[in-house]
Amino acid sequence: MSRVQLALNVSNIDEAVTFYSKLFGAEPAKRRAGYANFAIADPPLKLVLIEDETSRGHGTASALNHLGVEVSTSEDVMAATARLAGEGLATTLEESTTCCYAVQDKVWVHDPNGAPWEVYTVLADAPAEESAVINPVGANGCCSASASESAACC
Repeated sequence: MSRVQLALNVSNIDEAVTFYSKLFGAEPAKRRAGYANFAIADPPLKLVLIEDETSRGHGTASALNHLGVEVSTSEDVMAATARLAGEGLATTLEESTTCCYAVQDKVWVHDPNGAPWEVYTVLADAPAEESAVINPVGANGCCSASASESAACC
């Protein structure tokens, strides 16, 4: 089995475990003082959380552009939106938005350190001149206010 590993410094392990348990609908596979890891089946992901109080607003999570889970359909995006909102997470839904040279449906949530996550599906390709939009979640996510800046993402 192959999967991506993502290791994040987090300022509060308990808040992070609560958030990621809700985001992925799974509990940690291993939990130790200042440490947790998740073995997520769908999407295949090994998520490692390492508590580092110095990361509060300045660590690895805040240095990320954004994180995401690509799903197959708009219905999957809507199901994720309902599930995440039902878990009490603040969601921002974008439908038919043009970003990263594609038309997408997506929902955004933020982890306790402010790292933006999107659950998205690509509806169609978009020309470069139509790809730059201001990210309404204000999290320095995928798209920026200018096409030259957005070319560096995705």
